Amino acid sequence: MAIRPSVEGMTAEQLAALRDAWTKSQALVDDRGFGYWAGVHGLPLPISCRHSPRTQNDFLFLPWHRAYLYFFERSLQDRNKAAAVPWWDWTSDGSHTRGIPEAFDTKKIGKVRNPLREARVAISPDDVKRVRAQAPGTITPGKVPYTRRDPDIPDELPRKATIDSVLAAPTYEDFSTRVENVHNAVHGWVGGTMTLVPVAAYDPIFWAHHAAIDRVWYLWQMSPFGVDPPAAMMDTVLDPFPMTVRQTLNINNLGYDYAVEVIH
Repeated sequence: MAIRPSVEGMTAEQLAALRDAWTKSQALVDDRGFGYWAGVHGLPLPISCRHSPRTQNDFLFLPWHRAYLYFFERSLQDRNKAAAVPWWDWTSDGSHTRGIPEAFDTKKIGKVRNPLREARVAISPDDVKRVRAQAPGTITPGKVPYTRRDPDIPDELPRKATIDSVLAAPTYEDFSTRVENVHNAVHGWVGGTMTLVPVAAYDPIFWAHHAAIDRVWYLWQMSPFGVDPPAAMMDTVLDPFPMTVRQTLNINNLGYDYAVEVIH
């Protein structure tokens, strides 16, 4: 079973395995590679991700992104069996001091580029033009676009009290709405590529951010408030993944868990 650690709690071995898998994934240009998985969220079209309800009863944000993380993590493990997607604790003292975690912010590891800091935005030249015209500053200039960030003040990241309030939500719909609001705020806080849905998943920090959102859902599921999604949703297929909402509900059945304590 894969244990997803906090970013700040990763051992040197866990971080090395993650970087190794990420480097190998970024080097692939087919449907096994990072560019493909980042593109599932937005560009190239069609945009598959599910966010705020499209209809009154459509609350697929949490199960869709759980499936997305699950299949992406499996693709990393095909490159390195020890790799696991870590979760970014935005409420930690470290996050409120430095902002982006060091593991995802360091430019180089020795003389080697850190694959967790940035990634090529593998979209068509026409899509590059449209992104640059519609959302200037979201990707780098030049012939080959890369992700970029423009983070706000670290102390503006979510606090524990905010997450405690989210975890007190009395219904699935209320919880989904509250946690998605936190999700949106962090995307905006990171800035740059993370602010634009069609390219957000190309920024490696996207995945640690969504692992944190998934973990908050898991904590709520384990709490006295946690309930299943509405019955009408349970057998909805989470396109493009061969998985239904019902199949996302137990993370142990999906073969992963979250580390409880930070490893020092």
